[in-house]
Amino acid sequence: MSIANNLLKYKKELDASAVQLVAVSKYQDADAVLEAYNAGHRVFGENIVQELVEKQAVLPKDIEWHLIGHLQTNKVKYIAPFISVIESVDSLKLLQEINKQAAKNNRTIDCLLQVYIADEDTKFGLGFDEVVELLRAEEFTVLKNVRIVGLMGIASNTDTEKQIRDEFEELKVLFDGVKVSFFRKDDYFKELSMGMSSDYKIAIEEGSTMVRIGSSIFGKRKIKEA
Repeated sequence: MSIANNLLKYKKELDASAVQLVAVSKYQDADAVLEAYNAGHRVFGENIVQELVEKQAVLPKDIEWHLIGHLQTNKVKYIAPFISVIESVDSLKLLQEINKQAAKNNRTIDCLLQVYIADEDTKFGLGFDEVVELLRAEEFTVLKNVRIVGLMGIASNTDTEKQIRDEFEELKVLFDGVKVSFFRKDDYFKELSMGMSSDYKIAIEEGSTMVRIGSSIFGKRKIKEA
């Protein structure tokens, strides 16, 4: 099936008013992204800063780019002028750098706090207690050019549905608690990004508002991993 047909399949499944589809274009060339764009899609996720910057330079400027991979502080400046959402904020230090670079570009950048929910050492993210600690920190309260719009999490890479469901459920409970405790009056705190190609249906059942799907839309990688 074509990229356009794959996109249509997912859009028929998802309630667009409740769940946003982030088409993960990592390791896909600009032509593949453009095909999806021409099919009407506007929201794309990238893991690697260099690849993202190169695509943004040559693709239409009304694309909403999400950075969904681990972000080093020294790379923030390259995406600060245009990034729509940084989904992978896993430290106060990173958030401070995003705020600094956003201010330089006279912008406010939307961010998700990435929460560690998987039973794997290879995943990044804040612990549940660290999320609360960050939001309570005086250093956080002075940041005026970032906006925390929700949480993100990646479940364990396992075929055990109960484990995946439990991890998503725990993140939703944390999300609800953070909303009540820190963002009760803020309508913008509404995004819970969880779910990928293999587990997005479970994620939606557990309250996800944003799913990240790549290979099921684009097919095999076109750019070799560095």
